[in-house]
Amino acid sequence: MLMVASHDHRLLPQEGVEVVQVDRCNQSVDLYIVNHIVRGDIVITQDFGLACIAIGKGALVLSPRGEQYTDENIDYLMERRHELAKRRRTGGKTRGPKAMNQADRDRFQQKLTKVLRNEQENHDA
Repeated sequence: MLMVASHDHRLLPQEGVEVVQVDRCNQSVDLYIVNHIVRGDIVITQDFGLACIAIGKGALVLSPRGEQYTDENIDYLMERRHELAKRRRTGGKTRGPKAMNQADRDRFQQKLTKVLRNEQENHDA
């Protein structure tokens, strides 16, 4: 597992987890990920733009809540993000995401476990 964060977010490596710290410039984390992912990687992000690029590079992309981003849903998500940004620029109000709860964590764990099992089965076949 590889975790990427800016220097503003200190992550401590653990067994089986490599940590890469990048500078705090805007989009540094995303650029690092985009430049290092390869087909078949699994990317966990809530950033639709990064998800879109990762899908294009052949990665499997999940949200931290266990939603899988695919070619079938990413266009809608990007369009919705654009519409909400336009609304905010004109003074409109939008809601942010709800706080993560245990059901979200459980759904993520179930989806990631399923994805990893499928990847292992495909690798063994």
